[in-house]
Amino acid sequence: MWAKLIRHQDPGELRRGFEWLYGFVRPHWRSVARLLLLSLAATLLVLLQPWLTKMLIDDGLLARDYPVLLSIATAMIFVGIVGTVLAGVNRLLHTRLSGTILFALRSDLYRHLQSLSPAFYGRQRMGDLLSRIDGDVAEIQRFAVDSLFSAVSSVIGLVGAIVLMVSLSWQLSLLVLVLVPLEFLWLRWMRRKVEIRTRAVRERAADVSSFLVETLPAMKFIQASRRESDERERLDRLGATYLEDLLQLQRAEFFTHAVPSTLTSMTRAAAFVIGGWWIVEGSWQLGGLIAFSTYLGMATGPVNSLLGLYVAVQRMSVSLMRVRELREARVDVAETPEAAAGDRPWAGRIEFDGVVFRHDDREAPVLDRATLTIPAGSKVALTGASGVGKSTLVDLLHRHYDPAQGVITLDGIDLRQIAFADLRRAVAVVSQDIVLFRGTVADNIRYAAPAADEAAVREAARRAGLDGLIARLPRGLDTSLGERGQQLSGGERQRIAVARALLQDPCVLVLDEATSAVDEATEAQVIAAVDTLFAGRTRILISHRAATLVGCDLRVRLEGARLEAEPAIAESA
Repeated sequence: MWAKLIRHQDPGELRRGFEWLYGFVRPHWRSVARLLLLSLAATLLVLLQPWLTKMLIDDGLLARDYPVLLSIATAMIFVGIVGTVLAGVNRLLHTRLSGTILFALRSDLYRHLQSLSPAFYGRQRMGDLLSRIDGDVAEIQRFAVDSLFSAVSSVIGLVGAIVLMVSLSWQLSLLVLVLVPLEFLWLRWMRRKVEIRTRAVRERAADVSSFLVETLPAMKFIQASRRESDERERLDRLGATYLEDLLQLQRAEFFTHAVPSTLTSMTRAAAFVIGGWWIVEGSWQLGGLIAFSTYLGMATGPVNSLLGLYVAVQRMSVSLMRVRELREARVDVAETPEAAAGDRPWAGRIEFDGVVFRHDDREAPVLDRATLTIPAGSKVALTGASGVGKSTLVDLLHRHYDPAQGVITLDGIDLRQIAFADLRRAVAVVSQDIVLFRGTVADNIRYAAPAADEAAVREAARRAGLDGLIARLPRGLDTSLGERGQQLSGGERQRIAVARALLQDPCVLVLDEATSAVDEATEAQVIAAVDTLFAGRTRILISHRAATLVGCDLRVRLEGARLEAEPAIAESA
């Protein structure tokens, strides 16, 4: 399957992928130039060492000239120290450049992912997304930076080694002309196998990541269902498949490099046999043979590196295409250029005018020419059967989706004419799944209003009824919450969400099954607090509990892709 995909890989797509990648490298051309100069200096020092060794043996040891021996040894020590310092500086600057480009690539990809609709994330495996953002981005970044310096160093090293080999013996230098074509043909034959195995390993790694992302947050349910052993067996099967593909990749890479390495060893052995015969015959010196053998190794090393880059391109192209699939994922809703940003006061009047919307993967529409007016400041009960699309209607209000036809307005302004930041500040949503991050209580409360000061956070917490919780926590508002705030009760999480909404100061508040995880007494307290704190603002309540919807001004039922509204009848709890 992978071979078929790779054979049909569009060269144009790969070219665009490289253009995107090197768009992050070009702004750092000065740093790249400095590193190239350092690489040049380091390579020249490496090339100098074998020649100094030749002089040490021929002009010092065999000539029995102690002063020359001492001076050459001193020069070798100096060159070694300078080379070590250059290598350290080079590594430091390379790490800084490499890290800068890596995080720029990852930030650009994350920025694009932030613009995608909930439908995109509904189609994706979270583990696969993590694998692409982490592993694949790191792979292409390593190639983008390392390949450049590797290629330059290899070319300089190859040219320098060949020149010095020819100066030592042009006859033995002919061995390189035999070695290089054989290695090139072998690597060309192996590159496809490496590419196919690399893609398979990437997919298996994504399978394992997806399994962990799916099961670790659900461990309590797994334990309660007594399915621990089944999930371990599932992980073991995924691990076994991953290991098999990894071993196949390792075997392919081993043979990819083992054959050229063997050819290099055979070539060096031939050089020693021929050169050794010349030394026995008295037509060559020992230092020259040792230097030639060293340069031969230094020449074949760059050859292997340059040909290895050919294989590395195939490996990296797999990661590049996987990342580009994310980078080019279609943005369903984009902010229009004419969307006006501003601090206009909102009243909270919402209108649906002939709205038509359906999900791409479903034939039945969620809304079909739906029309509805919600007066500003009213309390609205939105009801309907499970799965009918109530939460989708909220997503339309937040412009996670746009209707195919019709218009949704806020205070008479088309939502598409309102900047995202203004719209999503004006419409606050408290959903069933309260999102809490690993941070302090204060950080979580001010998440939607990061500029709020401590006094505003404390006032919002007090008005939301969090005084009791804050008093019990060891550091009050500065207490750090665990993963997703799981040590808090449902009611406490709800109150944090209410405090967050208070700081956001919206004109429309949507409670989307927000109280379904708490008991009726806690629910009544939360609803009462919302009615008090958000009095005069538009409130939309979505719930299956009749008690939650008591006291609403308007009842809206979503049924048959239509919105049916009627005034609420006075009820008592």
